[in-house]
Amino acid sequence: MGKLAFVFAGQGAQAVGMGKELAENFPIADKTFDEASEALGFDIKDMIWNGDSETLMITENTQPTIVTMSVAALRVLQEKGIKPDVVAGLSLGEYTAHIASGSMEFADGVRLVKKRGKYMQEEVPVGKGAMAAIIALSAEDVIACCEEASKVGICSPANFNCPGQIVVSGEVEAVDKCCELAKEKGAKRALKLPVSAPFHCAMLIGAGEKLAKELENVEVKDMQIPVITNVTADYVSSKEDIKPLLIKQVSSSVKWEETIRRMIADGVDTFVEVGPGKALSGFIKKVSRDVKVFNVEDMASLEKTLEGLNA
Repeated sequence: MGKLAFVFAGQGAQAVGMGKELAENFPIADKTFDEASEALGFDIKDMIWNGDSETLMITENTQPTIVTMSVAALRVLQEKGIKPDVVAGLSLGEYTAHIASGSMEFADGVRLVKKRGKYMQEEVPVGKGAMAAIIALSAEDVIACCEEASKVGICSPANFNCPGQIVVSGEVEAVDKCCELAKEKGAKRALKLPVSAPFHCAMLIGAGEKLAKELENVEVKDMQIPVITNVTADYVSSKEDIKPLLIKQVSSSVKWEETIRRMIADGVDTFVEVGPGKALSGFIKKVSRDVKVFNVEDMASLEKTLEGLNA
């Protein structure tokens, strides 16, 4: 028997109305939204279901809303008796992975990511940082472009998403230079992303330091399910490593492609993307065509996933 992995979405997957269908059909999902509202001190249901996309796009709102919706979907799967052998999440999704593994309480996690979003947003003045997706260029070439662009400012790889898709992050001028160099090297596209801050680069080290102070008040427990971290694309070896890795993760590259390859090498043949969107499913399919990929974000996708897992 192959192994099952749950993977959790990062920022950008948010959508108005996400999770509403699950909450209407499963009391455990509905209760998850209520728990988040209580932990955060505002009505998260109202924000997600009756709000607007501009409000959801504010980083300190995006992060807790995505984690809440992902945990709601996770709990529905748990209620159905489905337990993964390993978990991981893209950037923000790593917090959901820790909640899934039992190493972090949901209420702590949701409060923490609201602060994380706030600190990441505040660290770099609007207009000073940028991110861009480099399409169809090798990792070696993208790294070389970043090194060359670093002569005019901070620029480094932020996300190694899948073969042929790497996101770079840094100061506007340096990111523009990197895009120019990437096109010269043969990249199919180098497009600036509509983000509010330059995530996962050295410009966010200060945000990680502020997050470290918040983490002092959070209790982490032993993981009941193995977690693979973005920073190393390897297993978090003990609960003592959880906080240092989450701090480092804010300003480090997200090694997502390597994470998926690691899981496959360890026998994972089925992936379920839990939470809003299907971006991770797309990345996984680009890494390997030999694995089964499902997602759970509404009733239709849940039914399809349950059918597929039971087949």
